[in-house]
Amino acid sequence: MGKEKHGDDASMPAEIGSSDPAYNGYPISKHRSCWIHVVGYLRGCRKKISKQELCDIKLTAPCFLDSIQSRARSNRRFKSKNSIFKLKNKLDSGSFECYLRTIWSRFPEDKQTLFTYLDCQWFAWYRKAYYRKKFLSWIKRKEIFSKTYVLVPIVCWDHWSLLIFCHFGESLQSKTRTPCVLLLDSLQMSDPMRLEPDIRKFMFDIYKTEGRPENKQTIYGIPLLVPKVPQQRNGKECGNFVLYFIKLFVESAPGNFSIEDYPYFM
Repeated sequence: MGKEKHGDDASMPAEIGSSDPAYNGYPISKHRSCWIHVVGYLRGCRKKISKQELCDIKLTAPCFLDSIQSRARSNRRFKSKNSIFKLKNKLDSGSFECYLRTIWSRFPEDKQTLFTYLDCQWFAWYRKAYYRKKFLSWIKRKEIFSKTYVLVPIVCWDHWSLLIFCHFGESLQSKTRTPCVLLLDSLQMSDPMRLEPDIRKFMFDIYKTEGRPENKQTIYGIPLLVPKVPQQRNGKECGNFVLYFIKLFVESAPGNFSIEDYPYFM
């Protein structure tokens, strides 16, 4: 199956229809009704798909790969119908991307030039070593070191949070535009810092892929801040809160972010 595009960027690995890798121990060949396979079939039939049609397909055929739970090798299957129902009541990755594109299109051009954002599944797939090199090459195309802010929606362990890279193009020794990372989590009782090892490695690999001169010790020293943000009332709202955080941050963040004054943007 060919690469599924998101704008000018691929949103899923090209290998997924052909090599049939396992995600969380579950064979992707058993997951044939999601938008990824629907779009792959249509394109295989040489049918053109507009961005709006792609958005509609994602909303009607959501993908639950990020939430599939694995069992023993002898009995791999989805969990009970109740578990699937719970997933359906959360914001899935396809719906999230459609809503994010709608929000993004309403930001003024001067805001859009300061920001870029990564596909919401990239961080989760980066954590799988098999795809890491491919996703890093896609991230490189985003030219994040030319942007003031990079928004990285994260969905891990069936929970959404938002990572924001600030001033990554600036010198790590800068006193006025200091590179830093914000982690916004609407369920802080779940311990958002459990993601820190993966986030640190993710940052280091991005710098390394770009051929930047900074060493590992310096990159790992970039501040990772977890500001207090509005908290969700139940277990279903985390994806909506991430969209809410993105809207607030883009609207309020200045051209020069200050660690000392954060989180004034909330």
